[in-house]
Amino acid sequence: MLLLKNGYMTDPASGTEGYRDILINTKSGMIEKIMPQGTAIPSGTFGQETQADSENMGNGQMAGEPTNIIDLNGQTVAPGLVDVHVHFRDPGFTHKEDIHTGAAAAAKGGFTSVVLMANTKPAVDNPETLAYVLKKGKETGIRVYTCANVTMGLQGKELTDMETLGGQGAVGFTDDGIPLMDEALLRMALQKAAKCEKPVSVHEENPSFIANNGVNAGKAAAHFGIGGSSREAEISMVERDLRIAVEEEADLSIQHISTKEAVELVRQAKKKSSHIFAEAAPHHFTLTEDAVIEYGTLAKMNPPLREEADRLAIIKGLQDGTIDMIATDHAPHSVAEKAKPITEAPSGIIGLETALSLGIRELVDKGYLSMMELVEKMSLAPARLYQLEAGYLKEGGPADLVIFDPKKEWVVKDFASKAANSPFVGETMPGVIGYTICGGKIVYRGETV
Repeated sequence: MLLLKNGYMTDPASGTEGYRDILINTKSGMIEKIMPQGTAIPSGTFGQETQADSENMGNGQMAGEPTNIIDLNGQTVAPGLVDVHVHFRDPGFTHKEDIHTGAAAAAKGGFTSVVLMANTKPAVDNPETLAYVLKKGKETGIRVYTCANVTMGLQGKELTDMETLGGQGAVGFTDDGIPLMDEALLRMALQKAAKCEKPVSVHEENPSFIANNGVNAGKAAAHFGIGGSSREAEISMVERDLRIAVEEEADLSIQHISTKEAVELVRQAKKKSSHIFAEAAPHHFTLTEDAVIEYGTLAKMNPPLREEADRLAIIKGLQDGTIDMIATDHAPHSVAEKAKPITEAPSGIIGLETALSLGIRELVDKGYLSMMELVEKMSLAPARLYQLEAGYLKEGGPADLVIFDPKKEWVVKDFASKAANSPFVGETMPGVIGYTICGGKIVYRGETV
């Protein structure tokens, strides 16, 4: 058993907010009891934390059996965060990241569940690769899920066997990184995914509107003397795909939305259908194309950072429910890759270890969202889309929790990820994570706890 004392519980599923003591069954991995703060526990039931326990769980490392009692001293206790858009690069690109290091980064960031994208090599378009990813994910200590590809080899020509892949554990379908240009193929994919009761997540960038991807076709592109990526690349695809999804009554998620026009298109489509979803990445509600001018390739990503009006529209979409969830699009790359010229370096930044802090700093502390609303968008909402048993705190429910101090500050450095391609390195941010607990076991303990 594990007793978490004096924590401030924030649970969006039940609407509970207040001080609670939480009793966890470490053998079953479930929450045994949620009690008012200070509820008496029979003497002799628990042992106190020992020095050996502290050493075993220190330095931010994965740990085994947790201590019996932890006094949280008022830290926030929330459902373990859920990120439904991450790249762990495994198989095929493990010099950037692998499933184990990606999971360590997730745990350090407070995430207990992640959904992997399928643009690996080989792609997750067959049962063998799917089984490899899921097996390796079970070795990590957190809950690692994966999407399968929509099309064979990410080629956009032939659908995968979605029924088989869904039946063998894929939680959704995506060709993330590559847009689905064939309208008839997308329609067929939505039909098949609907039969599997799985969502399709789409990367919305029409290459016909892109000269150089990863940089907005505006001030940033002009700075580098390149063509950049027009906002029409996203707008045109979002408009088309929402129309098809509404017609097919199939679950469609617009990934990493970046333009104000796309936000409005989603807002209108949601009035017509309950099958429309959208995600926003922390970098898109935090930064603009000015960051690309300042940080170069470290702020190059697909879709690119855009203008201040777009950033504010994304925040408004998060406020009014147009954008359902926050997802990091954690995209690790090596130092050598990011050191290439702006037109040659790959797009993407890491995000698992900074996401919660950016949400606190940019959304909660600035008054756009309450802490409850932020937690909902980073746990319950993504879990619901992918039908995961996650995102809530309840007696008899999974003991997946993140414990953090939203006021305490830390400096961005020393990533658990293999990669460090982030424009936020060196910044001081609020939101120090004390513990990440998954299945009743402490999988991350912060150094400063």
